[in-house]
Amino acid sequence: MTQVHTIVFQQKTARMRRLTETAAGTPMGQLLRRFWHPIAVSRDVEVGKAKAVRLLGEDLTLYRGESGDAYLVAGRCAHRLTMLHTGWVEGEEIRCMYHGWKYDSDGKCVGRPAEKSCREPNIRIAAYPVREYSGLIFTYIGDGEPPEFDLPRKDVFEHDGMLLFQRKEIWPCNWLQHVENSLDAVHVSFAHQMGKVGAFGEAITQAVPEVSYRETEAGICQTAVRVGSQVRVSDWTFPYGNHVLIPSADREDPWIETSHWMVPIDDERTMRIALFAVPSTTAEVDERLISYFRECEDFNSSDLHRELFAGQYPTDPLIRLTSAQDYVALVGQGVIADRVNECLGSSDAGIAMLRRILERELDAMASEGVCKKWRRLEQASILFKDGELIRG
Repeated sequence: MTQVHTIVFQQKTARMRRLTETAAGTPMGQLLRRFWHPIAVSRDVEVGKAKAVRLLGEDLTLYRGESGDAYLVAGRCAHRLTMLHTGWVEGEEIRCMYHGWKYDSDGKCVGRPAEKSCREPNIRIAAYPVREYSGLIFTYIGDGEPPEFDLPRKDVFEHDGMLLFQRKEIWPCNWLQHVENSLDAVHVSFAHQMGKVGAFGEAITQAVPEVSYRETEAGICQTAVRVGSQVRVSDWTFPYGNHVLIPSADREDPWIETSHWMVPIDDERTMRIALFAVPSTTAEVDERLISYFRECEDFNSSDLHRELFAGQYPTDPLIRLTSAQDYVALVGQGVIADRVNECLGSSDAGIAMLRRILERELDAMASEGVCKKWRRLEQASILFKDGELIRG
């Protein structure tokens, strides 16, 4: 390798690494901390209980007070740094199990039982705003005032007469692999035909699409045109939200609007949080959908890692199968994909656009401190098939 080639290789390696690193103090970590992030499914946080969570490489404590409100504070007690979620929730406050130090929802220490001083301690741990939306808990862990809670919202999740379902999975690979997959309409014609052709692979077909991408005020609009006049338009939202239409497990049931968020736990693990909206129709159909999504709630493809890489896919026609197919493709790239040695093609236009936008935003943040002001779109995702508007 010549000196010029070595320099080019090192520069590309540094650029690619910059896109994957999310910890505090890294450029991407700083950029991501400017947005709201889903951190848990609401039902997983019981009243009067606390749990450890991790976001962008930071350990945190999520708890629900006796009022039912959720709170997010630092992961460790300021005293001897034991994990705070192992303690007790008292009212709207949380007490450390080690020596009883207690903190309010703003992170202020309001009690130290073993200390005899009457002076009120000037001790705080970090505390962050939270917002519950459609059965999910979001947080903002950046500096200063959080942005308006608008970008993650979709009108369909707020309509009357919609059934809402939530689920999450944790996979052992970097967040960017998940995001790039969501901007790759071509993989549907291959990865989602693997093992078994389920409802998703069947509805979208094996035909290789013509793809096009354009930047929007919210993120990227992805259009995939397949034979049979099938046109699928999806709304990808910065920095990692993907809103798409998918079929139901039963072809007679309504199509499902879904948002997926690819939340970086740290650089080596990603939490995939999904929110599904299905129009309520008849009692029979509603009950079938409720039962199906309840069965899928705890499915996590990583629990079947060995089986999946041996080609043993779930028999489920939709949620579990689609997840498993994506899992093999994404985790199969390694914990952090080696993008320096990849060979992109013309069908990877969405991935190339995503990387350009991310690099642009990182450069703007570094030079001016001001990035694009993203805002949500009113336009829903759309699917046409044989000239008929299926949804949108």
